[in-house]
Amino acid sequence: MTPAVSLYVGRTTHARANPRRHRFGYGVFQILIDIDHLAEAGRATALLRRGRFGVFSFAERDHGDRDGAPLRGWVERQLSAGGVAASAARIRLLCFPRVLGFVFNPLSIFFVEDRAGRLEAVIYEVNNTFGQTHAYVVPAAGSGCERQEADKRLYVSPFYRVEGAYRFRITPPAARFSLVITKVVDGASDFTATLSAARQPLTDGTLAKLFFSMPFMTFGVVLAIHWQALLLWLKRAPFGARPPGPKSGMSVGGASPAAS
Repeated sequence: MTPAVSLYVGRTTHARANPRRHRFGYGVFQILIDIDHLAEAGRATALLRRGRFGVFSFAERDHGDRDGAPLRGWVERQLSAGGVAASAARIRLLCFPRVLGFVFNPLSIFFVEDRAGRLEAVIYEVNNTFGQTHAYVVPAAGSGCERQEADKRLYVSPFYRVEGAYRFRITPPAARFSLVITKVVDGASDFTATLSAARQPLTDGTLAKLFFSMPFMTFGVVLAIHWQALLLWLKRAPFGARPPGPKSGMSVGGASPAAS
């Protein structure tokens, strides 16, 4: 039986080719949670709580409509609005947990699966530091390693305009999880982000070790974003103001026409 919540520990790297070459990486840990079994997930370990303050916690209000409502309804509305047919027998969410009550998820991923565990769709929920969010809804072929694409719709970095497309190469989480995102403009790649992680035992001991080895990780994600932006500014990377746009949005992607 698939657990209600699992733990993944790994590393992410970001590499920019334009407008200035720049590369960095850091360790991360995430939880993979079945959105229909949140109560069970909240009882999995004493250090991971649901909807209330703790060393680690998860709250529905950090995702979807941000109103604390069950996330299944939000996922099903995104699929319907995008015209993506899926049974959605199981929906799992990969995201950062809150650490001492704080979280920022640059990217959260919803895996939509049928009863056999075959991947039907992926929703890439992207957030920027200006309080905006966008859901890229992409149908999946259930082929193991998925190659997908979606036009960029959300302003994320002041050093990149809202143009081009994201190409995703994603292997759904099992013993391991991997993701490569390549941003392509006019057929050329200017940015690549990778995430590679392995499933670890979800125990109080493991969580305690992560807390002391990566203290305030979620706050550190925000700090790293601003620190790397400062380094790019010092490299005289062109800086662009954020264009006006809605607080939230949704768009539909498809299969990637080329390997990313």
